[in-house]
Parts: sequence; structure tokens; C-alpha cells
Amino acid sequence: MPWGLLCYCEDLCPDHNTFNGTCEAKPNSFCFSAVELIYDCRAYLTEHYRPKNISCCNEYDRCNEGLLPVIYPQTPTPSPTPATNFPESLLLVTLPLAFVAVLAAIMTVWFRYRQREANTLVYNKCSGLVIRANDTLSDLIEQSSGSGSGLPLLIQLERSVGKGRYGEVWLGRWRGEKVAVKVFFTTDEASWFRETEIYQTVLLRHENILGFIAADIKGTGSLTQMLLITDYHHNGSLHDHLQNNTLNYFSMIRLSLSMSCGISHLHTEIFGTKGKPAIAHRDIKSKNILVKRNGECCIADFGLAVKYVSENNELDFGTNPKVGTRRYMAPEVLNETINMSCFESLKMADMYSFGLVLWEIARRCASESGDGYLVADSYQLPYFNCVPPDPSFDDMHDVVCVKGIRPEIYLRWHCNEVLKTASKVIQECWHANPAARLTALRVKKTLYKLQVTDGTKII
Repeated sequence: MPWGLLCYCEDLCPDHNTFNGTCEAKPNSFCFSAVELIYDCRAYLTEHYRPKNISCCNEYDRCNEGLLPVIYPQTPTPSPTPATNFPESLLLVTLPLAFVAVLAAIMTVWFRYRQREANTLVYNKCSGLVIRANDTLSDLIEQSSGSGSGLPLLIQLERSVGKGRYGEVWLGRWRGEKVAVKVFFTTDEASWFRETEIYQTVLLRHENILGFIAADIKGTGSLTQMLLITDYHHNGSLHDHLQNNTLNYFSMIRLSLSMSCGISHLHTEIFGTKGKPAIAHRDIKSKNILVKRNGECCIADFGLAVKYVSENNELDFGTNPKVGTRRYMAPEVLNETINMSCFESLKMADMYSFGLVLWEIARRCASESGDGYLVADSYQLPYFNCVPPDPSFDDMHDVVCVKGIRPEIYLRWHCNEVLKTASKVIQECWHANPAARLTALRVKKTLYKLQVTDGTKII
């Protein structure tokens, strides 16, 4: 077109050649109409949009005033997922809150688990036992090989009931029945291993040997606990029982006779396909003997025990380097003249210690005085008036070996047949010459002949 074309440009006209919302185009130019399209805000942010649509004309002046833009086909936008429907600000708030909530739930579960683990010990051993809903502890022991080893247990610890040089003893409950859980110190792994091994000896079970249930090593993070589970006797050790109770003749003989029965069973070898080796305890003392509900004793703590099988004449000392309690050591142990390769020597050392425990029992037996009153001596440990409370090896050697001292035999013991017999047994058990000491079987037969009736209860 040779003349200038007027184009519509309301509010968008250039500064020159504009009037009444129009502008003059150059010769042979076109008027145009441009529309900016934003069809999706998120597409706009990600640049998936067409910025402008343009239509052109030159037929007449202001031809572009009613001109519609050409709409180009849009690229389909994928449907947003539910997560992308949330505004970004909402996601920034909810994601950290959700993370904190999940973390709090995990920590709660973890702390509850740790608290339950501290009070609950779980044992799962492959024992081949058939566990029924109405089984009792004694039922499961009857199903076992005789040692009770390997029972699957869930034990709830209640309280500590004692502590010794090897560890701590706790009262526990399993399916409503009380059990004792001995937790060994980490430095006494050899004692735990030896005691477990002795308890699992075939045919060891006896009414005057502490009943064994199970043993295990339990790891809790950096802590390793060596556990031994046995029958629980609420009367505690003989040491504790004698401090709290005065005895009559019947209760004294019951304690003494049952103790000799337990030691006799240990010392005796049983022959057969599944025989029992002879066992020397090597740490007989009142703290290692427990008192049952029926007033009998049972022998416990086999961490230093020695096994002997006569068939091959072998002694099994285990790997525990420790020795027994100094106060109860036999003279030949104190002066180091004992023949450690002879099992009979080890048995006789047990009988010396047995004589000292029998002396502790006899002190607490009440007998009639000259004026008709019952009199009993206060509880004391052997050699209480000769050595310090925690005597050294040299203290005991000087008293027992050098000076040849033994605990006092009281005059009142000679005025009664029961105490007189007991005093004779005591003196023969602690004889300086091991060969002159009584065997456990001989003590058992001697005490059994006394035939003391239960005329009175413990006073």
C-alpha cells in the first residue's frame, strides 16, 4: 500500500505518529494483533508456555482492532500427582513435622524395648522339650536329660538377693514360679563355664544338690552377662539361716545329715554307660550351702569343682585358676603339701571344710543348761577369735598349720548325746592328717543312726 496504513494501538502506541488510539504504519506494512497466553501457572514457571499469539492484516485502516489471535495447539500438560497439588510452603512445613513424628515414634518404641530388656531375660535353647501350656517347672525338668540344661525360658527379674565374689544373685519369676538367677562378673567367665559344665554332668541331680535349670551368655550392647538359673530357696544360704535361727536337735541333724548326703553324692562315682564322675567341690563353706523349705541343705557353687573318672584315672580341673576360701582351707592346702594329682586328697580337703561348717551348725543348737534353760551360742564363723574378718593366706597358715588351732568344742556339747556325737564327727573331719578324716558316706551313716524325732520346732 503506497500510503501509510492506520493501525489500532490503544494504550500501546509508539510516541510518534499517534492520534485517537491509532498509529500510522510505514508503507507496505501490516497491522497486527498480539495476545500473551499463560494457560498454566506452574507451566509458566517451568517455561512450558507460548508467550504470544499474533495475527496480521493490511486490508483497511484499523483492521486489527477486531482481529482475533491464532491459537496454536498446546502441548498437553500431565496431570499433577496428589503430592504436587500442595503448595510448596505447605510441603516445607509438613515434611519436617512428619519426620519428627516418625523419629519420636521410633525412639519411644526403642526406649520401651530397652526397658523391657533390662528386666526380662529370654532363653531359647534347642533342647527338644515339648512345652505345653500347663507345664510346670518341675515337669520341664523331668523332660530334660537330667541336668535341666537348655530350657526355653522367659524370666522376669524382681530384686537382688545376694552378692558374692563371683557375681550377684537375683530373684526371678518364670511362669509364676520363683527361680534364682546368678549373674557372674565379666572377670569370672571361667567360673561360670565350670559351674555350668558341672551342673550338666549326667546323673548329678540329687535332692541335696542345688537344682539347675539353664545357663546362657547374654549380650546387651557393650555388656556381656553370664547367667546361671537354678531353683530358688527363700531361706537363703546356711550362713544367713544360722544367723537368724536357733536350732533344736532335730533341725540340727536334718541340716547336717542332708549336707553330708549332698557331699557324699558328689564324691561318689557312678559306673555305667551314662555314669557320673566323682566330683570334689573344693569350696565347701556355709555361704555355698542353701537351706530348703523343708529344713534340708543343698550344695551350690561349683565354680572350682574337679571331676574324676577312675576308668582312665584322669582329673579334670577345668580352666579356673582360683582357689577356695582361705578360712575353710585344709592344712595341707595352706602348707601346699596336698597331692593335687590324687582325687582322694581333694575329697579329704572337702571333709575338713565340712567339719568347720558342722561346727557352725552345732553352735546354734540349743541344749539344756544346768538350771534347765535352753542355751545356744551366737553365730560365728570358724576361727572368728583367731584371725581378722578377712584373713590372709598367711593368717590362716599360722593359726591352722603352725599353731594347730581348731575352733573350740564347748563343754555343754558333752552333756547331750546328739551334740556329743556331732562334736566327735567334727573333730574327726578336721583332723590334721587327711587320711584320718571321715568320709562323707561315713558321716552320713553316723548321723542317720541318731534317729532324732521332731519333738520341737526351730526356736
